[in-house]
Amino acid sequence: QVRLVESGGELVQAGGSLKLSCAVSGRTFNHYTLGWFRQAPGKEREFLAVVLWSGGNTYYADSVKGRFTISRDNAKNTVDLQMNSLKPEDTAVYYCAAAPLYSGSYYVPSVYDYWGQGTQVTVSS
Repeated sequence: QVRLVESGGELVQAGGSLKLSCAVSGRTFNHYTLGWFRQAPGKEREFLAVVLWSGGNTYYADSVKGRFTISRDNAKNTVDLQMNSLKPEDTAVYYCAAAPLYSGSYYVPSVYDYWGQGTQVTVSS
């Protein structure tokens, strides 16, 4: 069984930075494509960033490109999301997700088999 646990969410002022971390249990961490999503109240879950299991390529949503950076540490079994220049509209619950051996439509939530419980990020104006 794979378990994902996010941490790092908190209240931050607009323009500030925050780093989220996701610890992933499981014996084949380097076989997972790992993504970050967020969901604001009343809105659908939104893709933010992904690091693919094969080759380590990263991709970002236009809304966060240039501000957010995803990185994985195969030694520590973690995937982080560094968030800079935060805006009030970044306020949401942030989730990490894992898809074993997958490199297709990584922006679609339903392709991910495993999800964390989420961590709240609040950006004040």
